Amino acid sequence: MPSVSSVPPSTPLSRASVADALRTAGCVFAEDEAELILSTARTPAEAAAMVERRVEGLPLELVVGWAEFRGLRITVAPGVFVPRRRTEFLVEQALAQAPGSTVVVDLCCGSGAVGAALAAGLGRVDLHAADIDPVAVGCARGNVAAAGGHVHQGDLFEALPAELLGRVDILAANVPYVPSDEIGLLPLEARDHEPRVALDGGTDGLDVLRRVATEAPRWLAPGGCVLVETSRHQAPTAVAAFERNGLTTRLAVSEELYAHVVIGVGQRVPLSPGPSPVR
Repeated sequence: MPSVSSVPPSTPLSRASVADALRTAGCVFAEDEAELILSTARTPAEAAAMVERRVEGLPLELVVGWAEFRGLRITVAPGVFVPRRRTEFLVEQALAQAPGSTVVVDLCCGSGAVGAALAAGLGRVDLHAADIDPVAVGCARGNVAAAGGHVHQGDLFEALPAELLGRVDILAANVPYVPSDEIGLLPLEARDHEPRVALDGGTDGLDVLRRVATEAPRWLAPGGCVLVETSRHQAPTAVAAFERNGLTTRLAVSEELYAHVVIGVGQRVPLSPGPSPVR
């Protein structure tokens, strides 16, 4: 069987030849990846180029230019954090916690996948996304455009419009939570192709999470919620950080996705007492 690189540019590649090239390069799901590449490429030459990039070690999502997230096709680009399937659990928990939300913020948005998925699940919302990385901001703008979303560049809450103070129903923050000295242990695809700012959470991995926990309450609407993803061993400390800032907190866990989401709910405004009865 000829190699992919030896096939003339105008000759369609077979799924078998592509899968064989990917398998030789160490791709575990070679057949599935072959099908995805061939269904995405517009020409045989583009398919061959995609196969070569994948064989050289580029993540599949960057090869084809998109990642699937809760049934959506999310555009991704080099230098942008690729949304993980486990983060779908964060979206699921947000929709269950606050199904009638109208104001949504996707903080540390990366590609904007979380915001786009929340908007798809809620319908018409006032969606805002923010990231410190200009490359991520550019990518997110395309992904939330269909929902009429607004994307802002800046450091966490500094990026958000002041008029959102006290109005946010769902604040989803997929913060970086890998401890700094564990970055080198990540898979090559993350370590070599994703921005460190989207991965590195500081000494214990919770530096950014603590900042979110501190500032989130004043941005939430009464009864609004803030959700962050974390790891199993970090979860108790993350829950404590939320509780210290006056949030009613619980931990949601998906064993299937190996996902841990801390959910904090802001205080509700107490009902004003009615007038005293006239005696």
